Amino acid sequence: MRNLKYSELRKEYIDFFKSKNHIEIPSAPLIPEDDPSVLFVNAGMFPLVPFLKGEKHPLGDMLTNSQRCLRTNDIDEVGDPFHCTTFEMLGNWSLNRYFKKEAIEMTAEFFVEVLEIEISKIFVSVFKGEEEIPKDTVSIDTWKEIFNRYGIKAEVGPNQKIQEFGKENNWWGLPSGGPCGPDSEIFFDTGKKPCGSNCNVNCNCGKYLELGNNVFMEYLFENGMYLPLGRHNVDFGGGLERLTMISQGVDSVYDIDIYKPILEKIKEISNNQNIKSQRIIADHIKASILLVMDGVTPSNTMQGYVLRRLLRRSMRHGRLLSIENSLTREIADICISQFKEIYPKLESNRDRILQTIEEEEMKFNKTMNNGLRELDRFIINKDDITGNDIFRLYESYGLPKEVTEEILKEKNIVVKNPEGFDESKKGHQQQSRTASVGIFKGGLADTSEISTKYHTTSHLLLASLRKVLGEHIYQKGSNITPERLRLDFPHPTKLTDEEIKKVEDLVNTAIKNSLDVHYEELPKEKALSLVPFAAFEEKYGDNVKVYYIGEKGNPFSIEICNGPHVENTSSLGKFKILKQESVGSGIKRIKAVLQ
Repeated sequence: MRNLKYSELRKEYIDFFKSKNHIEIPSAPLIPEDDPSVLFVNAGMFPLVPFLKGEKHPLGDMLTNSQRCLRTNDIDEVGDPFHCTTFEMLGNWSLNRYFKKEAIEMTAEFFVEVLEIEISKIFVSVFKGEEEIPKDTVSIDTWKEIFNRYGIKAEVGPNQKIQEFGKENNWWGLPSGGPCGPDSEIFFDTGKKPCGSNCNVNCNCGKYLELGNNVFMEYLFENGMYLPLGRHNVDFGGGLERLTMISQGVDSVYDIDIYKPILEKIKEISNNQNIKSQRIIADHIKASILLVMDGVTPSNTMQGYVLRRLLRRSMRHGRLLSIENSLTREIADICISQFKEIYPKLESNRDRILQTIEEEEMKFNKTMNNGLRELDRFIINKDDITGNDIFRLYESYGLPKEVTEEILKEKNIVVKNPEGFDESKKGHQQQSRTASVGIFKGGLADTSEISTKYHTTSHLLLASLRKVLGEHIYQKGSNITPERLRLDFPHPTKLTDEEIKKVEDLVNTAIKNSLDVHYEELPKEKALSLVPFAAFEEKYGDNVKVYYIGEKGNPFSIEICNGPHVENTSSLGKFKILKQESVGSGIKRIKAVLQ
């Protein structure tokens, strides 16, 4: 296999698909526009959900990019050789153009011909058919042809080159419904011995490493039934870090060229060499700089809570490594230097990022001191403590289990039911996952009629706020659910009752006047000259959609947007602001409903 640097492999992928008539689109920020269904962009396809559902993309129907992603469900896995909290996902998409055979052929050509991965080390999985959905014979036959082309007779079955699985492994779809379909995944045989006779590509033993996944959206899940979608989309996603790892022949993603200086610096300042803790610090601080770059600040809710958790977890592992001085600013500075060519905003925001991270470390040190004092109070006149108690101290005060156990040992205090710590932790994780399902249900990915109305209304609200409060108003964040809309914007003070009434009256007048909603596709530079302020402008391609509400020559609202909209404001109903609140320094939030 060719030995390529991280940035080289990234470019090879984009150039390959551009040679196949795909148009490159920019990487979107980690914070989804309108917070559609998840806290973070967690896959390359996520910013493209409206287009996978039928919206016309301004750049065409064959697209490619490398998208920065963040997955919170992998945080507890970080520290092994393969998992990262933030990573880049290489992607290519067909919006009702080519389908299974063409997609698999291009994937195989890139892996085998461009990257020169040995075909003998490639294994694949396909959908075996389940319930009313038939077996994916097209993917099976295509992979057989490809393997045969290279002189390999591929069999289908357990332990074979082509392995079949059901929906649990080879199916993609949102729990709430919508477009869905089978997928075909590509794996690399690392050469490790199998874990047993039943070892397969989905084992976690480390023998097989997933490199990419083609999702074929050809069904619509609605009212408990799978119906023909009426269009065929392809979504490929591949892990850039993992591909770089096997390209460079190293043992973990943290040993590839772009991560190596970060890990080496952590090793240099560590007083013991726990590789798992060192990897966690490298991963979490790198994830943190990207979050701060994209506008997140540490807090106790939503995205800010994840950022705070990442930073504090890296600091706890710094203590486990007996790193004597503060570590986050120094490591964050190296992370910025390593990734600034890919994300230029890291360099332009370097001072703000470093200050944010350093301030959080100072707060955590104070919290740790409070936790130690709380532990002292907790164990006065006690001969024992339970594992559940140790977890409560960890969760409430960030006091690491190892620190607590060391202190207890010094004081000859017995830990009763030590397994209670892991039991409590698992219970907490399950509650978090359950809560996350509730948090992640709504949003733009829900293109129901009411959510579409709220999305259109958010345009009216933003325009009205600008008219009442001034030109400094822009969308800082947004969340749309079928129950209400939420809009965050910069403003130094809360709105007065008079200002709230003016905003409500403007929105309701726009609704009453039955304004048409329409769009035109324009070059980005021209669009930016027309729109008062475009949030997340770096995520837009060379051509964009500009939505007008009202007459084009004198619109009530004009915004760059890819979301779903009603055709006329008369269908929206009556607008009412329910609540306003402060959510950060100089950031205000309005929640409103349609009645």
